[in-house]
Amino acid sequence: MVGIVALALASLIALTYGLVRADNATRANEDVVQELREFRQFTQNGVDPETGEPFADPEGLLETFLSRQQPSSAELIVGRTQEGQVLQVSGASVGDTRQLLADTALWHDIRSGDSGVVETPLGEARYGNATVTVGGSRGTLTVLALPHRNDEVLTAVVRRAAPVALVALLLTGVAAWFLAGRVLTPLRRFQGTAQEISERDLTRRLEVSGNDEVADLGRTFNGVLDRLEEAFASQRQFVDDAGHELRTPITIIRGHLELMGDDPVEREETLALVTSELDRMSRMVADLLTLAKADRPDHVRRSPQDVAALTLELDSNVQRLGPRDWVLDEVAEGTAAVDGQRLAQAVLQLARNAVQHTAEGDRIHLASRWVEREPGRWFLELAVTDHGPGVPAGQEQRVFERFHRSEGASHHHPGAGLGLPIVRAIAEGHGGTVEVSETPGGGATFTLSVPTPGHVPTTHDSPDEDA
Repeated sequence: MVGIVALALASLIALTYGLVRADNATRANEDVVQELREFRQFTQNGVDPETGEPFADPEGLLETFLSRQQPSSAELIVGRTQEGQVLQVSGASVGDTRQLLADTALWHDIRSGDSGVVETPLGEARYGNATVTVGGSRGTLTVLALPHRNDEVLTAVVRRAAPVALVALLLTGVAAWFLAGRVLTPLRRFQGTAQEISERDLTRRLEVSGNDEVADLGRTFNGVLDRLEEAFASQRQFVDDAGHELRTPITIIRGHLELMGDDPVEREETLALVTSELDRMSRMVADLLTLAKADRPDHVRRSPQDVAALTLELDSNVQRLGPRDWVLDEVAEGTAAVDGQRLAQAVLQLARNAVQHTAEGDRIHLASRWVEREPGRWFLELAVTDHGPGVPAGQEQRVFERFHRSEGASHHHPGAGLGLPIVRAIAEGHGGTVEVSETPGGGATFTLSVPTPGHVPTTHDSPDEDA
């Protein structure tokens, strides 16, 4: 940073010096042109202002003109006759004038052209010549502008400015070091804490104070750690629960195989039990894979789906889940951008869950409907309603947790407790929800709700509504 500031200061000084020198040179040229213009206007008149008579020779004209000029100290105006005699000198100091007039080579160069730039003992100078002829004699006026006089002032200013710039640079460096220290100190502290964080210990957090950008960075990082800790805890719990659930059928299989005798009937019973446990393990592994993929962005793949056709297909498929009195209450019409396969998987799981908690011949309702939660914001609802024992009070949220099973479920409905979590994962993958409520008269109603932006639907009642 200090290097950048130093480079900027040096560039600024050099640029300023160059611009001022160029401006001085331009002004010197303008001064020469202005003096020569005034001289030509004076010669065109050709009359002595004091006598009102025409000039008799160049000497008188030059003397009169020079006496009326007030050049600056950076200007030298010289009048010369045809023979080279200096008639009068004005401007510049006496010493500088003598030094310039004594340089014959300089004046030889000046007389060789009408105007130009020459090197003098005092530095670079601009010059211009104007010739006048009076009474057959010729005289010459030479204007010499010395911009180096202003350059000396500029050089002195630069020399005085350089120490000031150096001091300013040092102060800037100290300020930058101080500010960088204040900024980097919390960052170094953040770095030290971050290096101490590992997957075995995600409880550490950055110490954050203040309201500046660094503090905002620390809070954001702590938020990331919160989410990571939650994700790791969820994964550990998932693995622990999966290991526990898989350990049970493995233990059962091993125990029966170790005790299996040579009796054919006993062997057949043992093999049937082993096959049943292996099937249960296979279903559990499939469900675990489904849940593991639920967090992937491509878990839900939306495409336009005919909701009525999807509902009727679901009504046909649930008939094979068990001998129940299946009733299709409502059918939503229209098209929705959803993952038809995932929604069908979720509804079939809800229907399978209803079958497990009802008896043969019990009525189970299926429905699809459109619901406008907010003005212009429509949701597609898929509902499964049964009249079984329902969900115990206080368990409405826990039933959607992995490996959760209500009391007695392990004896009567030996599931792994993964079906409803899969339903919730599918709903959340669509940006929706799944909820359970008590059915009037007893039972449970599971409602899967997913948003369908930009769609204005219609709904009609199913013909078998009164069945």
